Amino acid sequence: MATGWAGDGAVQDQIDATVDDAIKRARSQLARGPGLERCEECDAPIPEARRRAVPGVRLCVDCQQAHDEEQGLHSGYNRRGSKDSQLR
Repeated sequence: MATGWAGDGAVQDQIDATVDDAIKRARSQLARGPGLERCEECDAPIPEARRRAVPGVRLCVDCQQAHDEEQGLHSGYNRRGSKDSQLR
């Protein structure tokens, strides 16, 4: 019967769903396949050690760092983890 109130575990269910979505998004962004020998952004050589360490690497360290910083600005996640922000 609908009472108009959320169930006992509703807050935790919402938090779990948010975490699951973040994990799925991160996994979908992982590179696959053989890595490139040259960066697709700046054409700098990518060292073999980096290609072995990061399967499917497409960017040099500098370009990857810039890309990660840009993604961090637009991530949309509240890193403080307050429950109020999780309920949106």
